[in-house]
Amino acid sequence: MKLTLKIWRQKNQNDKGRLEQFTVEAEEHMSFLEMLDVLNEQLIAEKKEPIAFEHDCREGICGTCSMVINGKPHGPMKGTTACQLHMRMFKDGDTIHIEPFRAKAFPVIKDLVVDRSSLDNIIQAGGYISVNTGQAPDGNAIPVERDQASDAFDSATCIGCGACVAACPNGSAMLFTSAKVNHLEKLPQGKVEHNRRVNKMVTQMDLEGFGLCSNVGACEVECPKEISTQNIANLNKYYLSSVFVKE
Repeated sequence: MKLTLKIWRQKNQNDKGRLEQFTVEAEEHMSFLEMLDVLNEQLIAEKKEPIAFEHDCREGICGTCSMVINGKPHGPMKGTTACQLHMRMFKDGDTIHIEPFRAKAFPVIKDLVVDRSSLDNIIQAGGYISVNTGQAPDGNAIPVERDQASDAFDSATCIGCGACVAACPNGSAMLFTSAKVNHLEKLPQGKVEHNRRVNKMVTQMDLEGFGLCSNVGACEVECPKEISTQNIANLNKYYLSSVFVKE
């Protein structure tokens, strides 16, 4: 299939940036990133600078393949990362717009690559368990209710890609932060530092420049792991409770 690509090119944070148009031949069985690989090989052969984009596992696990495809974070296929998107979702002759994630807290490094270290900073502020829990116990030594375990697992599936931020009109990281908080709150080991964790992570989230939750719900729709906005409701409840509790 022959495709027209309109791709965002930007040398660095200080560059204004612009859309550039390319033509590429792709096969329907290719993944979206493989199609970009073909384009880059074409550009290199023409002595032109290739498109900068992030990738690692290419299995929908790492979350680095963050880009907006035709106005949607990770593309048109629901519950899928960009690396899992295949070209059979497009038709011969289509024009595809490809841009980086847009958010104040995600400055563009180059082309489609953005700096998402702000999400790492939120995790470093409290998204971990630091109390001494002793050596690893047997799997069934600490009973966890089935509903609690399932809730924790669902929240833990967040890969930190930032699609929720890119989808939100206010550039909010509430879905990401709430998923990380809810995951640990549902487990016995995470309850010890819960209130401190909530305060530190929410405070860091604000310091990083993320906007407030808009209640639009686009974050859940565009999330490749389909994380529920119920996590955001839980985080609001946790935060209000933590304000009145001192550890």
